[in-house]
Amino acid sequence: MRVFRSLAGQLMLWITATITLLWLLAVAFGAFVMHDEFGEIFDSALQETAERLVPLVADDLLRRSDLTTPRRVEAIRAPSEEEYLTYQVRDATGRVLLHSHTAVAAPFDAPLKVGFWQSATGRIYTAATEDGEIFVQVKDSAAERREATVEGSLALLLPVLLIVPVTIAAVWFVVRRVLAPVETLRAAIGEKDGGNLAAIDAAGLPLELRPILRSVNLLLARLRAVLAAEREFTSNSAHELRTPIAGALAQTQLLLAELKEAPVRARAQQVEASLQKLTRLTEKLLQLARAEAGIGVTETTFDLADVVGVVVTDFQRASDDAGRIRLRNALAGPSLREGTADAFAIVLRNLVENALLHGQAGEPVDIVLTPAGNLTIRNAASPMSEAELAAVRKRFSRGRTAAPGSGLGLSIADRLLAQMRASLVLTSPVPGQADGFQAEIVFPVAAG
Repeated sequence: MRVFRSLAGQLMLWITATITLLWLLAVAFGAFVMHDEFGEIFDSALQETAERLVPLVADDLLRRSDLTTPRRVEAIRAPSEEEYLTYQVRDATGRVLLHSHTAVAAPFDAPLKVGFWQSATGRIYTAATEDGEIFVQVKDSAAERREATVEGSLALLLPVLLIVPVTIAAVWFVVRRVLAPVETLRAAIGEKDGGNLAAIDAAGLPLELRPILRSVNLLLARLRAVLAAEREFTSNSAHELRTPIAGALAQTQLLLAELKEAPVRARAQQVEASLQKLTRLTEKLLQLARAEAGIGVTETTFDLADVVGVVVTDFQRASDDAGRIRLRNALAGPSLREGTADAFAIVLRNLVENALLHGQAGEPVDIVLTPAGNLTIRNAASPMSEAELAAVRKRFSRGRTAAPGSGLGLSIADRLLAQMRASLVLTSPVPGQADGFQAEIVFPVAAG
């Protein structure tokens, strides 16, 4: 599966990895240089100590009468103090004449030759008297050198462990600040999925993003023009279709008034019924075409209660089931919603028609404006399964009903509400009841 990563996340990852790697390389280089410098310092201490001991040892040996056994120089410091250097004094044959209190009596594994010698246990410097009879060998431990290098490297590394998190936090802050316009532009473009085709404001955008913004705004302008043209075409088509169908229906009804013979009159009544069915289907198809043309996509607002009042009044005046409709308004005041009153009126008419046609005969249809500014329409009906609720949203799907209809009402309502950034929630049975059907229109945050 392809993973999509954010630009800020990738920048943070790469900058963090780069900074950490550079710091580690700097520490490694510092440790390498420090190791060489420590080696020079230790070598200098070895050489200086050996050369200072040579005249002192030579003078001491001249005063001694017994040189047959090695003499151990006793320490004058506390035993707990660590000894970094040890030394031995040897004659030309290699015999140990004198050694420090921590040095072994056995000769060091270094030749009697002036200069440095690297042994397995440490580094040794050999100095000699002018006659070449007495040799002083001073040794330091390899473990001590390693310990000095390790401690020095840790001293370099520990600050890095503190600096890197601080640096990462600073980089995160800077990246967030610098990429804030990109996030703003991304969010503004993402809102256009909800039907908002207004131009995006260029305020605060850097120069690098302005060409992208110009292109997006140009595309939005073209889309608005296309949608406007489609709406105009759909409106004109609706008028052109309604007129001949209404004329044919009127002529058929006049013909029915003149016909007296039963067989001919029955056929004319069938023609009238077909024309009325065609009128309803044509109306639904035109509504669907207008919905596809995006009539709900607009920058205007409408008052929810006003549109609901007008539609309910129309049903109460023209419908035979006017007594079944019950309206309850729980809004505290005006409630403005994004979209056009015409588009929302189409939605509401389809939902109310659906409730009247497919609800149980004689049972009321409740239309409720909730305090939250949403709208619910409830009617009595047999409970439906989740699969049936999903199916009735599809075009030309009518569910378990024998009532007349095209199966387009819920599909049209769903489409238009999506353009107004609202949603249609279907529930069966009605919450708190054993049966019934509920259609709830849920709006986003009110515009005013």
